[in-house]
Amino acid sequence: MSIYAYDCLDKVWNTINNFKGGNAVFTQPNAPFKCGGAPQKIMYLAEDRFIKNGIRNKANVYFFSPRKKIFPVKKYARELNKVIKRKNIITKFRYDLLEILPETKKAVFEQVETGKRETICYAMLHVTPPMGAPEFIRNSKLSDESGWLDVNPYTLQHNLYQNVFGLGDAAKLTPMSKTGAAIRKQVPVVVKNLISLINERPLEARYNGYTSCPVITGYGKVILTEFDYHFKPAETFPINQAKERYSMYLLEKNILPWLYWHGMLKGRF
Repeated sequence: MSIYAYDCLDKVWNTINNFKGGNAVFTQPNAPFKCGGAPQKIMYLAEDRFIKNGIRNKANVYFFSPRKKIFPVKKYARELNKVIKRKNIITKFRYDLLEILPETKKAVFEQVETGKRETICYAMLHVTPPMGAPEFIRNSKLSDESGWLDVNPYTLQHNLYQNVFGLGDAAKLTPMSKTGAAIRKQVPVVVKNLISLINERPLEARYNGYTSCPVITGYGKVILTEFDYHFKPAETFPINQAKERYSMYLLEKNILPWLYWHGMLKGRF
């Protein structure tokens, strides 16, 4: 099951809410994927639900990730490590999901550096699937060898075709997370540079890799991460955003969805 599949959402909620105990396993892929914090968010929320349902002492919560640490930005990683410790989550870093054996409820992982395999039995398994650009991009001359739209990470102009610009989830803008917040900063760069190209002027607008991911660490708690290509915090508010805050939870729950539907999609924000 996965929150990344629309037709699985009800199943995810029902599985979490009706969980009775055993190994609850959550995964993160060894490839670019939408929203860098989503695999963690669902895990933290599930763990909170286990507590509310009175079965937390019967559950072993696992997080398997190919990364070396919980988050690429040190400031946020420090706080998230505290969350993991508080919630007694078992982390398995440098492990990538290889195979699922649903008949026996087993998941097979590979240690990224050694190739050694490890199998774990699960009572519940949440998978964040590997992702890629749409087929019409992957199979075109616009993509690079990895299948992503091949653009300059700063000007967002295509590296081969000067009259092509790209942004969003399909663009090769590694190592940034693919988020709506990133697109909001990419759009003005494309607009300015496209106008400059039309008027035969140098492309001076630059995208610095800004991205944002509100990491929900439980009901009513959010760490609002914002950072750039260099994994340096690029925060909006005059507070320490690495702290779990109810105010940031309200931002994530009530304000950002409104800005998305009524601001971003209409070109007003």
